[in-house]
Amino acid sequence: MSEPTTLSLPDDRVTASQAGFRWVAEWEPHEATWISWPHNLKTWPNRFEKIPQTFERLVGAIAEVEQVHVLGGPPESLAVANDLLSGMPNVTVHPTKTNDCWIRDFGPTFLLSNDGIQLGAVDWTFNAWGGKYPPFDDDADNARRICSILDAKRFVSPLTCEGGGLETDGKGTLLTTSSCLLSLSRNADYSRQQVEAELMRQLSVERVLWIDGGLLAGDDTDGHIDQLVRFIRPGLVVAALSFSSDDSNAAPLELQFQNLRAARDASDRLLEIIPLRTPPPRYIQGQRVPESYCNFYIANEIVIVPTFGFRETDEAAIRTLGELMPDRRMVPIDASDLVWGRGAFHCVTQQQPRTRPEQIAS
Repeated sequence: MSEPTTLSLPDDRVTASQAGFRWVAEWEPHEATWISWPHNLKTWPNRFEKIPQTFERLVGAIAEVEQVHVLGGPPESLAVANDLLSGMPNVTVHPTKTNDCWIRDFGPTFLLSNDGIQLGAVDWTFNAWGGKYPPFDDDADNARRICSILDAKRFVSPLTCEGGGLETDGKGTLLTTSSCLLSLSRNADYSRQQVEAELMRQLSVERVLWIDGGLLAGDDTDGHIDQLVRFIRPGLVVAALSFSSDDSNAAPLELQFQNLRAARDASDRLLEIIPLRTPPPRYIQGQRVPESYCNFYIANEIVIVPTFGFRETDEAAIRTLGELMPDRRMVPIDASDLVWGRGAFHCVTQQQPRTRPEQIAS
């Protein structure tokens, strides 16, 4: 077997950390949220008709607390987005081509300069979760397009990566999974050490924690961390565990939970871990759907919590997240149709952090 090739950037670019940028936590103040309007019928076979209304509710909830930018997609979906969202304040619909709605994965990972004045972003290489869902050419180009719209400083990375596969506390710790970032269909030529080095160079993180073992039946991302483990604040995470021991997810999620107990963050402290029980197994058209309450989205003042129509675990998740984030209002939205596309509300959002005004010398 040959040695992995050296991971490198184009010669005419510097990395984000070299330029003085960092990846901030999701709970830090937002300037806006970015969303890609749904239109791909293959993503929700025989169930698409309910999806635009789910996005309408999502956009409406977020627009109450911050700006929302929507990529409209092809002409037909652009017209639908304009029609459904036309009366909402704080919403801008862009006539931007897309292949699908999963902007967390193909959109830019936004950064802030260390002084908080300038917006930056990492443009990862996107290949639709290891080439699973062609075509993906428009989505692969949308990080560049968004950076252009915002005049954000863009850092291009050769690492094949999706945003849902990365999680940070904003204080130097990054969570990810080997099953995703080290898969043969993404980064076969790179070693774990090379991948870690690139994440550190682009996101200014100090420690990469590989949280392995967990995997949800029906998941097509090869184990995105945002379905499994999420930071609530530095030192505290929630982690998915199965509703019952006879669920096929129970053993891998328990293994992940035990592995997580040994993880130390960038401050070298053990993490406090709060379980978020998944709902019982559910099938659509004979296929298991990957339902997880970890796929929540933190916006200004609120948390969008996915619900799945099982009262016991829905209410438990809302209560747990509400107790952990008492300064934010919990906004439950039904994701039982959305999850047929194999994702929920974190997957279809991307936060743009707020910059602070540049001080002008008198």
